[in-house]
Amino acid sequence: MSNEKTIVPANGYAMLFLFIILFLGGIILGFLFKNPLPFLGTIIGLILLPGFVLVNPNGSRVLLLFGEYIGTIKKNGLFWVNPLYKKSKISLRARNFDSERLKVNDKMGNPIIISTILVWRVSDTHKAAFDVDNYENFVRIQTDAAVRELASKYPYDNFADEGLDEDITLRSSMSEVNVALEKELDERLSIAGIEVLESRIGYLAYANEIASAMLKRQQATAIVAARHKIVEGAVSMVEMAIDLLNKKEVVELDEERKAAMVSNLMVILCSDKDATPVVNAGTLNH
Repeated sequence: MSNEKTIVPANGYAMLFLFIILFLGGIILGFLFKNPLPFLGTIIGLILLPGFVLVNPNGSRVLLLFGEYIGTIKKNGLFWVNPLYKKSKISLRARNFDSERLKVNDKMGNPIIISTILVWRVSDTHKAAFDVDNYENFVRIQTDAAVRELASKYPYDNFADEGLDEDITLRSSMSEVNVALEKELDERLSIAGIEVLESRIGYLAYANEIASAMLKRQQATAIVAARHKIVEGAVSMVEMAIDLLNKKEVVELDEERKAAMVSNLMVILCSDKDATPVVNAGTLNH
């Protein structure tokens, strides 16, 4: 529950006019009439001076009186408050935070390097000022903790030989991972009155000590998957060729010649290089 109180103090321009009258009027009248009594207005003006507060757009001032929270000024402009108030400035603007690249372990224990980009702003000045010691430092530490927590929940990639059946991985499911990261950060930073506007993974890679091995592993997995597709297509094409030959009765093939034809077609279709044909100038039997 928020304890923030938004207040609109006295108009600063009216008090500025009063300050000029008291300060300058006291000096002028004091020297004009050579009487110390008008200087009392100058002293009162000096007492009023610390009460002026300027609030810029998307800025705020948190007011305290001897340790007691009075309220927060969020309206921009020139205002005047009790000169005894302590006025703390808190920006309400959106801010970017690019975290450091952290070395963490994913769900499978593989070391990875990961960082995040966070867009945030203060939504509750009372929580930001009093519920945490330093809300900016709090954002940095909790962001790093959230990234470590997120990395431990998902594998970097999905490899069949590890027996994984994960729909979400850090590498291939960036949208889902970013949503989970934003939810995790929102829960952690809400205690400090911080609103998470956007969060996403800024950098993701294997750690240097396993990067080369994992790259070879990814390449091998891709090659195996590609070969699997090629074999499926080749078998389908061979089957279609034999069916068409039989259907149109172009040539009659016994089982031995059919096996030889299948073998030749599979070599041609599955080879990673162009096949070099050998033309038989004799008969089928020689």
